Amino acid sequence: MPSFLPLALAATMSAAAWAQPRQGPPADGDEIGRIDQISTVLFIGGAGIFLMVAVLMALAMHGPARVRRALANPALIVGAGVAFPVLALTALLLWVLGPGPLAARNGAAAAAVRVEVTGELWWWRVRYLDRSGTLLFETANDVRIPAGQTVEFLLRSDNVIHSFWIPELAGKLDMMPGRVNRLRVTARAPGVFRGQCAEYCGAQHAQMRFDVQVLAPAQFDEWLRQQRQPARSAGPELRHGEQLFQQACAQCHAVRGTPATGTLGPDLTHLGGRPSLAAGVLPNNVGALAGWIAGGQHIKPGNAMPAFDQWAGEDLRAVARYLESLK
Repeated sequence: MPSFLPLALAATMSAAAWAQPRQGPPADGDEIGRIDQISTVLFIGGAGIFLMVAVLMALAMHGPARVRRALANPALIVGAGVAFPVLALTALLLWVLGPGPLAARNGAAAAAVRVEVTGELWWWRVRYLDRSGTLLFETANDVRIPAGQTVEFLLRSDNVIHSFWIPELAGKLDMMPGRVNRLRVTARAPGVFRGQCAEYCGAQHAQMRFDVQVLAPAQFDEWLRQQRQPARSAGPELRHGEQLFQQACAQCHAVRGTPATGTLGPDLTHLGGRPSLAAGVLPNNVGALAGWIAGGQHIKPGNAMPAFDQWAGEDLRAVARYLESLK
């Protein structure tokens, strides 16, 4: 049996547990609070109208003759059946589209953090920008934002329509090819949340997740500083894995500070510090890394990365250990 199969099997078995929804803190974002407010008002309004109509129907069918004659008045029918729905629905529409509930998407205040997210097939390219729009660094499937500060997401796609959705923090917003949509999010307290593509985008749509970590502002600033640093040099014990990576992987992947400058796949400069692999399919550890490199097409069929099942087990572990050291 080829040496890579046990690694791939172990990685695949661990994927089932990793794919379960993460248990985290309750919803804690300003945008999701506005959505909850809209939902509550619409639910209460709809329930009140339903009860009113039910009462009128009961009176019209079984009430006293005097009441039934009054309900048959054409003026009441026009008022309750036409004028009232038009006025009620117009008022609700104006309120929903007004500056209150949806202010988060188009607020005038400058965002403290700008993050460009591009939907790929099937993963998320995440680029942190400064105030002028200059790239600070790039990561993949790993979004970290500061608590209590407004974050502006610039949402793009270069292939098909995706939809960016962090259910516990904000509503979903589509990512349209050729267009940049903007979503503002303010998380009130630190926590860990799971994001998901909410628009069918191909075979692995369901396996297109990402992690969102809300950090305290000082912790976020330190994470930004570390992410902007190049990768640490590989020690003697990792040199073999680094050499194999440069020979086989540098055409598609970048590791800042090394000759690897590929842009087709995710930037792997600090891969070892990310919580998951393959857009949330696998936990991030040496075994899962080796299994993904050897049998990625078995774990996530149709993704753009070829399977390196021709490598010996020793070589797979060497590359996996090198990538795991990139923190």
